[in-house]
Amino acid sequence: MAIAENSVVAFHYTLTDDQGTTIDSSAGKDPLAYLHGAGNIIPGLEKELLGKAVGDKLQVTVAPAEGYGDTLPEMIQEVPKEAFQGVESVEVGMQFEAQTEQGGAVPVTVTAVTETTVTVDGNHPLAGKTLHFDVEITDIREASAEELEHGHVHGPGGHHH
Repeated sequence: MAIAENSVVAFHYTLTDDQGTTIDSSAGKDPLAYLHGAGNIIPGLEKELLGKAVGDKLQVTVAPAEGYGDTLPEMIQEVPKEAFQGVESVEVGMQFEAQTEQGGAVPVTVTAVTETTVTVDGNHPLAGKTLHFDVEITDIREASAEELEHGHVHGPGGHHH
């Protein structure tokens, strides 16, 4: 069976950056399972997996445009330190949820701290990065009606455990 629209696919992966540093990996864990065609994984990787079969091993390079997008300067803001009342010590690398004007929440990462200001970045941590995936397909099956209705995989490697 080859990977096609509405296939449930399980794969092991190692994700590295341009320097070869491992960002994430399924090594020692269950393979990642996703519903092909439902936007569960980044477009550049999903596109390369189409038509592959169990046992296939491949290396995929995904440009930012087909990964987590480019870094958007408007997502980086300097805010007064007073905005972090109740936080004992604000440090680079900390993550917070910022409220948007529309009432939603955006995860932000602290990138700089001065005596009076804190710079936060609302871009995805992998935005602007070229991603390198080392992938091995471990399982392919047809999605259940419920999985198709929900738009994601159920059971091991998916949701609703």
